[in-house]
Amino acid sequence: MELAAIGAGLAVLAGFGAGIGMGIATGKAVEATGRQPEAANQINRILLLGLALTESIAIYGFVTALLIIFTR
Repeated sequence: MELAAIGAGLAVLAGFGAGIGMGIATGKAVEATGRQPEAANQINRILLLGLALTESIAIYGFVTALLIIFTR
């Protein structure tokens, strides 16, 4: 059981990495919009696509952790 808890904890670490990555991406998008306001719509579309893909990695890590905990 202890090894399963360690594995689940490591799987949840994907959420921390995804959160840091989303914060950095959002900050860079704000900088880019500040430098080129006329490109705000294109920057926003690219940002949302990137955030969706990054969030899916966090969800995969969470689901993996749940599977490790609740299956034996």
